[in-house]
Amino acid sequence: MSSLKISSLLSNSLCSTSPSTVKSSLHLPKKLHIPLSDTPNLKPSRKLFQELNGFSHTIPVLQDNSGNNSTTTSTPSKATIVQLYAILEAVADRVQMHHNIGDQRDNWNTLLLNSVNMLTLSASAMVGLAASIGGGGAPLLALKLSSMLLFSASTGMLVVMNKIQPSQLAEEQRNATRLFKQLQSHIETTIAIGNPTEEDVKDAMERVLALDKAYPLPLLGAMLEKFPKKFEPAVWWPSAPKGMNSSKYQEEKQEGKNNNGWNKGLEMELRNVLEVVKEKDMKDYERLGNLVLKVNKSLAIAGPLLTGIAAVGSACVTEGSSWGAIVAVIGGALATTVNAFEHGGQVGMVSEMYRNCGGFFKQLENSIQDTMEEDEEQRENGELFEMKLALKLGRSLSQLRDLARKSAYSRVEGTTTDEFASKLF
Repeated sequence: MSSLKISSLLSNSLCSTSPSTVKSSLHLPKKLHIPLSDTPNLKPSRKLFQELNGFSHTIPVLQDNSGNNSTTTSTPSKATIVQLYAILEAVADRVQMHHNIGDQRDNWNTLLLNSVNMLTLSASAMVGLAASIGGGGAPLLALKLSSMLLFSASTGMLVVMNKIQPSQLAEEQRNATRLFKQLQSHIETTIAIGNPTEEDVKDAMERVLALDKAYPLPLLGAMLEKFPKKFEPAVWWPSAPKGMNSSKYQEEKQEGKNNNGWNKGLEMELRNVLEVVKEKDMKDYERLGNLVLKVNKSLAIAGPLLTGIAAVGSACVTEGSSWGAIVAVIGGALATTVNAFEHGGQVGMVSEMYRNCGGFFKQLENSIQDTMEEDEEQRENGELFEMKLALKLGRSLSQLRDLARKSAYSRVEGTTTDEFASKLF
């Protein structure tokens, strides 16, 4: 009996409601397409649940000219994502390769240094023993020949070791590992944010090839020059076409205009910071790089030269004459000291470190200049770019702005800034 009453009440309420009222309260699309087959484990969102349960909102469906329904959001092509993942796999492989080869070349430096020093000290001890023998004959000849061979071997090994600079090679691989990891994180972020384009694929490829050229793996034919005529910063980024956006940069911009986080004040701040980077940081690292390069060259020449002199002195050891032994022993001792300072102190690694730091500031300069030459609407957001620059220099935003003001005042007064731009290096 109660069920009959409920049904009668429902029928009366429906009859009293006009069809137009029902039609206006229910907004259902003609066709609702939910691709549950593609994502079987994906739970419906809260918004979708509310829409299906309460019918309070319509689900927008965009119909194209062909009559098929499609969503309004654009999705990247599958080929682009596949290409980025392929580049990502190659970058991850290069990270491991450079890491392994860096460890190997670091071991080269330790083993070769210990071997050369042992050869040199053993030859010096043999020469001293030969000079202390009272009589001549076979013992004296054996010690002379042995010391000559050991000095000659250490000379040859030193020539090769000073040519390739194992400590510098190890530092190159460490820098390459770090930069490839940065590139790997950049590609992963591009994929995670979504909507990668063909330009992203091209940019990633160019960065990989530029890093391969800047930090080559093979020694023969592709090894970087260890003793260049002039100190040059490292370059591991692809070069942009010259004058690409120069015409856009020359356009006048309204005073106080704020477009994409950019304004006149921020542009002036970046120019002032760039002046400090060029006048203080880059010049200082160029000076230090040239100094270390000259020291490394001198030590690389002195080591084999001293062992060669010691070899000649050991050949001149005769019965009743001690000057040859004195020359050989002193030459061996000095050669061991020079080798320990050069390769034990890893002077080549220090030279590569300065070269890499100089490249960091050079890249920073190119990044600021390239960004300033772009149109404001195409630039990276100004506030984000300022924050990234401050982090690269190890400063807060307030410290970066104070540095820009000091640079502006120093130019007006005709003086130089008393601090460096970077607080990291």
